[in-house]
Amino acid sequence: MSRIGAFEAKTHLPRLLRRVQAGERFVITRHNQPIAELIPFQAHNDATVRAAIADLKDFQRTHSLGGLSIREMIEEGRKR
Repeated sequence: MSRIGAFEAKTHLPRLLRRVQAGERFVITRHNQPIAELIPFQAHNDATVRAAIADLKDFQRTHSLGGLSIREMIEEGRKR
């Protein structure tokens, strides 16, 4: 993945967007520190999202917190 400075990215955005559309990915940096990633857009697959939600619901039905509530767990964590 190529790294590009924020100023250069701003200056050459149309060219970068054409390259991203072709499948390239860029990390945008400011003072050599990564601040953003420019990647091709991927549309969400509704069927995949629905399947993942169903899997999470199945997991929730078959696993418990042993009688504890989420609130109790949060409060216990704050005590430490």
